[in-house]
Amino acid sequence: MGTEKSAVEKLIGELAKLPGIGIRTATRLTYHLLNRDKEDLEYLIDALRGIIERAEFCSICFNITETDPCAICSNSKRDHRTICVVSQPQDLTAIEATQAFEGVYHVLGGLLDALAGVDIGDLKIAELKNRVDRDEIDEVILALDPTAEGETTARYIAKVLKPTGVKVTILARGISAGSVLEFADKKTLTSALQNRIEI
Repeated sequence: MGTEKSAVEKLIGELAKLPGIGIRTATRLTYHLLNRDKEDLEYLIDALRGIIERAEFCSICFNITETDPCAICSNSKRDHRTICVVSQPQDLTAIEATQAFEGVYHVLGGLLDALAGVDIGDLKIAELKNRVDRDEIDEVILALDPTAEGETTARYIAKVLKPTGVKVTILARGISAGSVLEFADKKTLTSALQNRIEI
């Protein structure tokens, strides 16, 4: 029968579960936090508690929000006839930072990836089709990572939306193949949006 883990060991273990953080980085972060003032730690705890208690998914676009619908979906000044489809909320944040897009969004929650076990039912593709069927949509922009998974997902969505007659476009190829959208610089992302291609 093993002994119970200490508070430090538990925190290291939890931090190590985060993407991109191994056991060494988790250990470094833990000891960094131990050297912070208790007041600073309370702010961190409060921020984490806020995510648990207040953050939810928008019932329209599936972005993370504290109000439903989110601020973008409920903004009458946005172009609600143009939907930009992204994989994750952080991709939406990257596009918003360009200030080059005035439409609304749809967050899929991932990309089709057979090796990772992500299939059609795991993504918000049916919900996107319902939005296009229900609302007067002029264009759907597929702003997905230029990876094999992103291209597979884009092709599938274009096929699903073809019977609706809606214009479907993809970002221009200013973004390097195999890269991740959320890390694209503002200038490149703005150019890719402005020079999008119909598929």
